[in-house]
Amino acid sequence: MILLQQSRKILATFLLIGVLMITTACGGTVSQVERPTTPSAIGRDVTYAELERGNTPGGQTFGTWVVQTSRGLVQDAYVRDNNKLGVVISPKVSPNEVRPLAKSLVQGFHKNFPNQDLKVLIYAPDKQLILTTEYDTQTNQVKYS
Repeated sequence: MILLQQSRKILATFLLIGVLMITTACGGTVSQVERPTTPSAIGRDVTYAELERGNTPGGQTFGTWVVQTSRGLVQDAYVRDNNKLGVVISPKVSPNEVRPLAKSLVQGFHKNFPNQDLKVLIYAPDKQLILTTEYDTQTNQVKYS
């Protein structure tokens, strides 16, 4: 029974990675919506659920897209300044699936926000930071810490 559950988790992770890679490889860029930018709610007296998924229209759209296409692996996502993506993973994601998921997210993030250094922060379901992934445009390298 445990083997079946782990197999399902691994399969779901690879499906998410495949979807993200295919979507970004096939020109699945997120278009920016024309709307006024509202100031970030961070720092004000608001609940966690009231925060937007990004502090720019493009960031908002990309954060929403990440959650919708993750097939339940990502509970929440936010984009700040079009170069920092924070993701809260679901309990379905096992520890050995975190790094491949982060790599897939940074690749999709780079496709939508090119020509800049990027950072992807992966948080556990309890909102504790578990992995930081950085993409350097000059070296095209991904670093994990």
